[in-house]
Amino acid sequence: MTQPLILASGSAIRATLLTNAAIPFSVQVPRIDEESIKASLVAEGAKPRDIADTLAEMKARKVADKAPGARVLACDQVLSHDGALLSKPASPEEAEAQIMALSGSRHTLYSAAVLYQEARPVWRHVGTVHLTMARLNPAYVTGYVRRNWDSIRHAVGAYKLEEEGVRLFTRIDGDYFNVLGMPLLELLAFLADRGDIDR
Repeated sequence: MTQPLILASGSAIRATLLTNAAIPFSVQVPRIDEESIKASLVAEGAKPRDIADTLAEMKARKVADKAPGARVLACDQVLSHDGALLSKPASPEEAEAQIMALSGSRHTLYSAAVLYQEARPVWRHVGTVHLTMARLNPAYVTGYVRRNWDSIRHAVGAYKLEEEGVRLFTRIDGDYFNVLGMPLLELLAFLADRGDIDR
C-alpha cells in the first residue's frame, strides 16, 4: 500500500479479514450517533441499501477529516426483514426477540463499504445477501443467546455466521464476506486494479 489504510471500525472480524488478506492497516473508531442517523433516514423513506451506504460514508468521512492524507475504509451493515430494520440488540431479551422474529423466514443483509482518499470518496460498494433462517425452537434460542451474548450483542440480527450462529440458517444466497461485514473481494479487486496491492 502506497498510503496508509485506516479501518474506521472497531469490528474485530473486519480487522481479521484485512489481516488475513495481508493488508496493512491501523484502526480509528469513528464516533457517530448511528441510531439517530438511521432513524432520520428511515423517516425520510430511504431504502435499506442507501442507509447502509450513508452510514459507511459518514464513518469514513469522520475519520478522513482528521487524517486527510490517508485512505480510510468504513463499513456498515443493515438488516431488513418484512419492511423493518433491525439494529444490534440492546439486551439478551431483545436478541431472543430478534431471532424469533427471523425464525422460519428470509431476510436481507446489506453490507456497505466506502473508501476515502484525500478527504473524498473514491470507491464504494454495497453487497446484498439473502438469508433464510430455520424454524427455531424457543428453548434453543434462549440457550444460544445465553451462550453467545458477549459476542452477538455487537451483531445486527444477533448472530454471527463464523460462530454458532451458522446453526440458525438453512440457506444463504450471497457472498460470505458480506455477511461478515465487508465486501472483501470487491475491495481487493479495486486495490489491485489501482496497483495498491500485488496479485
